[in-house]
Amino acid sequence: MENSKDNRSFRWFNIALISFTAVWGLNNVVNNFANQGLVVIVSWILIMLLYFIPYTLMVGQLGSTFREAEGGVSSWMKELSNSRLAYFAAWTYWVVHVPYLAQKPQTILIGFSWMFKNNGSFVNQTPSYVVQGLSLIIFLAFVWMASKGVTTLNRIGSIAGIAMFIMSILFIILGISAPFITHSAIATAHMDQFSTYMPKFNFNYFTTISMLVFAVGGAEKISPYVNKTRNPAKEFPLGMILLAIMVAISAILGSFAMGMIFDAQHIPNDLMANGSYTAFQILGNQFHVGNTLTWIYAFANILANSAALAISIDAPLRILLNDADSNYVPAFLTRKNAKGIAYNGYKLTAILVSIIIIVPALGIGGMNDLYNWLMNLNSIVMPMRYLWVFVAYMLLMKQINNYKSDYVFVKNTKIGFGLWCFIFTAFACILGVIPKADFAANPTSWWFQLALNIITPFALIILGLILPVIARRNQNKLD
Repeated sequence: MENSKDNRSFRWFNIALISFTAVWGLNNVVNNFANQGLVVIVSWILIMLLYFIPYTLMVGQLGSTFREAEGGVSSWMKELSNSRLAYFAAWTYWVVHVPYLAQKPQTILIGFSWMFKNNGSFVNQTPSYVVQGLSLIIFLAFVWMASKGVTTLNRIGSIAGIAMFIMSILFIILGISAPFITHSAIATAHMDQFSTYMPKFNFNYFTTISMLVFAVGGAEKISPYVNKTRNPAKEFPLGMILLAIMVAISAILGSFAMGMIFDAQHIPNDLMANGSYTAFQILGNQFHVGNTLTWIYAFANILANSAALAISIDAPLRILLNDADSNYVPAFLTRKNAKGIAYNGYKLTAILVSIIIIVPALGIGGMNDLYNWLMNLNSIVMPMRYLWVFVAYMLLMKQINNYKSDYVFVKNTKIGFGLWCFIFTAFACILGVIPKADFAANPTSWWFQLALNIITPFALIILGLILPVIARRNQNKLD
C-alpha cells in the first residue's frame, strides 16, 4: 500500500510543470514568429483552444487506460486493433525522426559559430555543401558513439535542458522589460493596435500552421504521468489545462518580446537559424552584459541538441525493434551485438539520415535556405506520428465498454475530438509542403524544395510498406 501511495503522489501542478519542460522551448516561439510575425499571438490562442487542450486530454485517457503499456502509441494500437497497425504506428514514430536527426548537426554547428564568432555569418555566408559535409561527419560520429552505448551525453542533456528552459523564461522577462528598464526602442510599430495581431486567413497563412502543430505536438510523452496523480479523474485534466495556460502565456509573451526586439513587418530571413542568438545579443547589449547571455545560451543549446541527437538515434529505434513482430520487421534489423545495440537498425538510420543530409545540398544553395527548409520538413513529417494518437483514441471510444480508465476525457462517444484533431493535423501537414522560400527570388530552388517536401514523406512511408514484404519472404525461406 505504501508503494502504491508513493506512485500516486503527483499533484496537478507537478504534472503541469513536468509536462511544460517536456513539450516547450524558446525555438517554438522563434520559428513561428519567423513564419507569421505578431499575428502568431492569435494563432497561439486558437491552437491551444482548438487543438492542444483536446490533444493532451485524449492522451490522458489513453495513458490511464493502458497504464502498463511501455511502447506508447504502438502499444495502444496493438491493444485496440492488431499487430499490423501497431507496426505502422511504431514505424511512423521512428521514421519521422529521420529529418529531425538530419537537422540537429546543423543546430550544433550554428551554436559553435555563435560561441566563437559572436555573429550569424556562418548561416549567411557558408555554402550549403560545406555545412552538410560537416553535418554528415557530426552525425556519423554520434551514430558511432551511440553504437558504443555512450550515455554520458544523456545525463549532461538533462542539465542542459533545464538551462535552456531557464534561458527561455529569462528571454521573456528581459525582452518585455527592456523598453521600460533600458528605454530601448520597440522594433515593431503599432504594437498597441489590435489590427497588428489579426491574421489574414488566406492560403499563405494556412501553409504555416504545420509549424504550430509541430510546436505543441508530442503530448504522448505525458501519458506515463496520468496514473501517478493522486486523483487522475480530477487532477490530470486540471494539470493539462494549467499546462495549456502556461504554454499559451509563454508563447504569447515570447512572441510579444520577439516583436519588441525584431520588426514584425520586416522579419530577417535568417531568423529561424539565428533569431534566438541575435535576440540574446541585442538584450545583452541593452542590459550592458555584452555577449554573456549569447554564450550561455549557445553552450546550453549545443549540449541540449547533442544529447537530443544521441537519444533520438537510439530511443525511437528501440520502440520499433524491441517488441518487433517478425511478420513485419525483418530479423536482420533486430539482431543485436553484445551491448544490446541493434547494429543493422543503426545502419539503416545512418543511410536514411545521410541521404536527407546530402541530397538537399545539391539543389538548395545557401545554409540559411537549407536550415529553413529542413525545419519546415520536420514540421510536415513529425506530426505524422500524432495521427496515430488520434486513431488510437477513436478506436478506444468505439470499444469504450471493454476498458476501464481512472480518467475519461468525454463520456459521450459521439463527440468526435479524435476525428477533428486527425483532420486538422493531416490538413496542416498537407499544406505545409508548400515551401516558405520566395518563389520569385529563386524558382528552381522553390520547385526543388517542393519536390523534396512531397517525395520525402512518401519515400519514408513506402519503405515502411516494403519491410513487411521482406520480413514475410524471410519467414517463408525459413519455413
